Amino acid sequence: MLQLDSKIPDPKIFPVLNLPVHLLEDYASWLHSRLEHKLGTHVVTLNAEMAILAKQTPDFADIIRKAELVIPDGAGVILYMRLRGLKHKRCPGIELAETLLESLGRATESYSVCFYGGTPGTAVEAANLWQNKIPSLSILAQHGYLSETNQQSWKNILKQEQPQLIFVGLGVPRQELWIQQNRHLCPNSIWIGVGGSLDIWAGKKTRAPSFLRNNNLEWLYRLYQEPWRWKRMLALPKFMWLSLFNRS
Repeated sequence: MLQLDSKIPDPKIFPVLNLPVHLLEDYASWLHSRLEHKLGTHVVTLNAEMAILAKQTPDFADIIRKAELVIPDGAGVILYMRLRGLKHKRCPGIELAETLLESLGRATESYSVCFYGGTPGTAVEAANLWQNKIPSLSILAQHGYLSETNQQSWKNILKQEQPQLIFVGLGVPRQELWIQQNRHLCPNSIWIGVGGSLDIWAGKKTRAPSFLRNNNLEWLYRLYQEPWRWKRMLALPKFMWLSLFNRS
């Protein structure tokens, strides 16, 4: 649910399978404004897999509907909108995250950032990459394989440190659920589920070549890198069918 300051424009919403997608020309600037106004924000990077999972899982759908910002991350979401007469630019979550980090690096005041998720060492390696790029950033890093005791200690650290921009890379839907359950720890922060972005920044995986991304085939490259995802990819033809024949 949106908590908007009067100086921050209220984004329009386009429904995709009964889920909100917020329409903005510049998502990063909008989020930076909310950061400056200390308006806590949960960002969901919606793609076709998530939309189908939400259709099958009401609790997950509820998390998406309550998020302050839902961006069109997946090519399928863009196609769905185009079939209904709306042309809008895709906003990949990793690119939004990178733009935000770069904008914080240009800011006159210092900001603190958190990378949470991935296998042991991944978040630290990702943090090292960005620390080298932007020395002014203060980056807190923690992997996503914590015991129950260590999980509580990590939450205590978040509550104490109050990082302003928090990237959670635990995979869908775990990261969205974790954000919903724990965003009260840093109520004025921007929280973004970033999936495998930490792996890419850490050099453990690579993004699809630009010609695949530009032709809406990034999903194919992800399947090549992670063949175990084939069952999850079955959501794509389901989404395509609903895109063509479901008018909601």
